[in-house]
Amino acid sequence: MSEQSELRETVRAGYAAAALQVTESGTACCGTGGVEVDENFGAGLYAAEEREGLPAEAVAASLGCGNPLAVAELRDGDRVLDLGSGGGIDVLLSARRVGPSGKAYGLDMTEEMLALALANAKKAGATNVEFLKGAIESVPLPAGTIDVVISNCVINLSVDKPAVFAEMFRVLAPGGRIGVSDVVAEDRLTPEERAKRGNYVGCIAGALSFAEYRAGLETAGFTGVEITPTHAVADGMHSALVRATKPATAATPLPLAGEEAGGSSCCC
Repeated sequence: MSEQSELRETVRAGYAAAALQVTESGTACCGTGGVEVDENFGAGLYAAEEREGLPAEAVAASLGCGNPLAVAELRDGDRVLDLGSGGGIDVLLSARRVGPSGKAYGLDMTEEMLALALANAKKAGATNVEFLKGAIESVPLPAGTIDVVISNCVINLSVDKPAVFAEMFRVLAPGGRIGVSDVVAEDRLTPEERAKRGNYVGCIAGALSFAEYRAGLETAGFTGVEITPTHAVADGMHSALVRATKPATAATPLPLAGEEAGGSSCCC
C-alpha cells in the first residue's frame, strides 16, 4: 500500500470510528481510533440558533474547524455541494437556506458517516438533500451543476489537494463560488514543522500554508481568492474561512461519454 493510500485509510478509519461513537453513545470524542476534538473544533463554532432544531446526532458528529456557511452566502434556489459532509450538519443547514427550490448534496467516502447523515436527514425531515458516496478528489456529479461548494475542515485531509481544487472548479457552474472552512498554516512553517504540531487525521499535518492554498485555487482557475484566519488551532496554525469564485466566462466542459446530466452515485 502506498503512503497516500495508507493516509487515506487512516482518515477513513478515524472518521468511521467517530461516526460509530455518535451512533452508539451520542458523542464524538477521542475514543480508540477516533478523532480527537477540542474547543477549536466541533459544533460549538456554530451559533445556538443555527443548531436549534437539528438532530442531536448531527450536532454531536460535527468535527469541523469553523462554519463555512459564514462565507457561502447561500441564496434561495442554490445547488450546494458539501465536500466531506460527515454527519450532515452543514448539508442540513444549507438545505434550510436554499429552500425547497434549491438542493444540498453531501459527499463522503465513509459508509458509517453516510449512514449517520441519512438518519439525521430523515429525523430533520429534509427533503431537498442527497448524500453521495465518493472521494472529494473525484466528485460523482456532472460538470457545471453546482452553484456553491462548501467544506468544513476536510480539504486538509486530502492526499491530492490539486485534484480537489480542480474538481471544485469543474462541478461549479460559471460564476459559482466556494465557501470553505479549513486549517491553514503560516507560510513560515515547513511541512515537517506542521507535522510536529499534530497528526494528519487531526487536521494539522496535512494543512497547506496560506500561500500554497491561494496558489492551488488560482492554478485551478479560481479568482477573487480570500483566506481569512478566524482562530488559532496550534502554534502557527489557524482555522480560516476561504472564499473564491469561478469566473462567469469560464467554459463548462462537455459531459464525458455516457455521463447523464444530473447523474450521481447516491449512497442509498
